[in-house]
Amino acid sequence: MRVTLVHPSGFNFVPGQPDFSVLANRLAPVGILSLAAWLEQHGHPTAVHDCLGPQAPTRLEDQVAGILATSPDLVGFSATTSGFMDAVDLAALLKAARPDLPIVVGNAHASSLGAPLLESFPELDFLCLGEGEGPLLDLAEGKPPAEIPNLVWRDGDRIATNPRRPRILDLDELPFPAYEKLAGFPQGYHLPLFSYVKRYGATMITSRGCPYTCSFCDRTVFEHQYRFHSPAYIHAHMKHLRDRFGVHHINFYDDLFTAHQGRITELCQRLLDEPLGMNFNCIIRTGHTSVELLQLLKRAGCIMVSLGVESADPGMMARHKAGVTLESVRDTVEKVHAAGLRAKGLFIFGLPGETPETFQRTSDFILSLDLDDMNLTKFSPLHGAPLWAECVAGAEGDFIEDWRLLNCVNPVFRPEGFASRAQMEELYNGHIKRFYSSEGYRHRFGRRLWEHRWSLWHLIRHLPQTLAAKRYFGSKGDAGAGTYTRHPRQPVGLRPMPLGR
Repeated sequence: MRVTLVHPSGFNFVPGQPDFSVLANRLAPVGILSLAAWLEQHGHPTAVHDCLGPQAPTRLEDQVAGILATSPDLVGFSATTSGFMDAVDLAALLKAARPDLPIVVGNAHASSLGAPLLESFPELDFLCLGEGEGPLLDLAEGKPPAEIPNLVWRDGDRIATNPRRPRILDLDELPFPAYEKLAGFPQGYHLPLFSYVKRYGATMITSRGCPYTCSFCDRTVFEHQYRFHSPAYIHAHMKHLRDRFGVHHINFYDDLFTAHQGRITELCQRLLDEPLGMNFNCIIRTGHTSVELLQLLKRAGCIMVSLGVESADPGMMARHKAGVTLESVRDTVEKVHAAGLRAKGLFIFGLPGETPETFQRTSDFILSLDLDDMNLTKFSPLHGAPLWAECVAGAEGDFIEDWRLLNCVNPVFRPEGFASRAQMEELYNGHIKRFYSSEGYRHRFGRRLWEHRWSLWHLIRHLPQTLAAKRYFGSKGDAGAGTYTRHPRQPVGLRPMPLGR
């Protein structure tokens, strides 16, 4: 069976503003590239259509024409919550052109909500819950839907949810993602600006699952069973990207790259014994990374490590990021810098319980850490996260349930401590300006100006969009989430499936 896998563009910024996301960061859709390689390995020709790709058209009708041009027997969408309605719109147009074309949707939104989505959207035939390799292969091989674990399907007038299948334990059985199927890779894709010094870049995910339980994370796809690729596999994967595509920087997007420190120690030693001339960035856990491991990461080619902090208010941290303290954060950042690595802090603005005072503490703390970079996202409740029920209940704030805005750049949830979303936006933009205009950041950036020449050249080539982004983050206006019109077909109040079904 010929399968076409689609990454819908979705909604990536704020209403009424240009989309700056692709300007700053265009990542290859590694999930569907991995599935494409898996299907090809089992004899099923695949095509990949990235609606956010450098060569992709912007009109839905043109995207549908491109998908149909691949002559698919099955179309699979990988859709986040913010991209789900875009997938529905594409599916509706595909069905209008080819009513008999089977369509399956996977990723976190489908995994967390399940059967109610098929009840709401008749153009969708199947949902894939959890890992996609098994159900996609079964569908491609014509197995009856009733016999496919991890599948939600239409059994006449009834929506059937099949049992979950065992997780893939040996990830080394999976082939490398089919990057060659991605039009414009790697030249048309780029990692977050100023996060790399060599081009070209690519992303890798070397583990599945996370052993920790943060209040805001959806774990319905890979859940908490932690599995990982071996150091030998990762090294070979990196070499493949270098030799075939000219990639010289990797961003490891594991939820927690160093969760199994023995694995990372062995990988670093392999990179030292068999050097590839590549750099990489990764995520570490605050308070759980030794000086020796940080030094080894540096020697192996690591440039920057990211640390999930979320907030600097002790009460907020205890509620949303258990096991992390301000003292351990500061100590870890100092160790990172002592090892010669860059430190990037990851924070979330607007979690339940947030107030202007708690955010001011976070902003002050961020400036005091002397971070090399930071990422401050706006809290987006996700259906499979522990906080979802609290947010929709409305006891601690106001929530706009618009799936397209659940992209971490819109203030969809307003904690009761804030008078308005306009107030939230002003505080957020004020912090962004404060951090990037601080003396410490400017000094570090100036010293690394030549290292960042490829990022600077990218911004110069897109100067109008760059200036528009600068104006936006210097503004004080409302983000528009309160007045944006929700997709007319999006249901409200669907209840997520219980985890682990």
